[in-house]
Amino acid sequence: MPVPANLVTGLLGTGKTTTILHLLAHRPRGERWAVLVNEFGELGIDGAILGAAAGVAVREIAGGCVCCTGNVPMRVALTQLLRVARPHRLIVEPTGLGHAAGVLDALAGDDLSRYLAIDAVICVVDPRQASDPRIAGSAALHDPLSLADVVVINKRDLATPAELAAARRLAASLYPARVVVETERGALDPALLGLPHAERVASGIPHVPSESSWGLRFPRGAVFDRARVAAFFAELNEPGGTQVPGLLRAKGIFRVGRDALRADWVAARVELQDVPYRRDSRATFIASADACPDWAAVAAALERSALRRQ
Repeated sequence: MPVPANLVTGLLGTGKTTTILHLLAHRPRGERWAVLVNEFGELGIDGAILGAAAGVAVREIAGGCVCCTGNVPMRVALTQLLRVARPHRLIVEPTGLGHAAGVLDALAGDDLSRYLAIDAVICVVDPRQASDPRIAGSAALHDPLSLADVVVINKRDLATPAELAAARRLAASLYPARVVVETERGALDPALLGLPHAERVASGIPHVPSESSWGLRFPRGAVFDRARVAAFFAELNEPGGTQVPGLLRAKGIFRVGRDALRADWVAARVELQDVPYRRDSRATFIASADACPDWAAVAAALERSALRRQ
């Protein structure tokens, strides 16, 4: 019997992983769920965080967006995940830099359609991005929105009334009408995953990668100072802080004593969250392909400013 599958899409920094974590924590008792996550960077941050959820099988494809590689790695990883985990539901989280239509086409293709039944496609939107005319009018946002059955206006608590109004207008402009919900910290009702998926025409605009990524992994025994990690991310590209030309996204997961801290930078806004994680610390930075940041200097600054002094 085909496994119900959901695609959770959205731009960088909208809260897709946080939304998935909430869904996993509130899935029906006794159900096995699996997650296939794709990250643009070579070092996976989201997969490491999702992998800490109890009773959930996670498979990660890192190093590039699946829509740019003929989807072969995705098909291989997905087939293995379904065979080993035998889940009751599958969630696929593509990179926020990818082309959602290409991923959905692969999931619904002839070789996978006998194993998967596509349920609601979820698009997570940050009101702060929706209020930016450059983003709101971009194909990068309208591609996942055009496919969505459920539009999640997330981070409601962090948005201004004007930003919320812009996100609501954007969601209301879609035809036919979508299910629209507003959330804080990705608190989405899992029942929405079971809504049917309606096939629609996507934007049809080809995805041309225009970003580069760089990752840094620290030894397992490295311990960071919580306040210094927060300061490093808060001061990125600020006067006196670490400069990363063309920076689009920075995120990391850091051991801080017996706990772990997830740091997420997007559009000069920083979010910090305690997460259950006991492995190595790591960070990933995504920048415009033509920016050419000095990654060695970024690594040195992070180590110098954030590592706990022994």
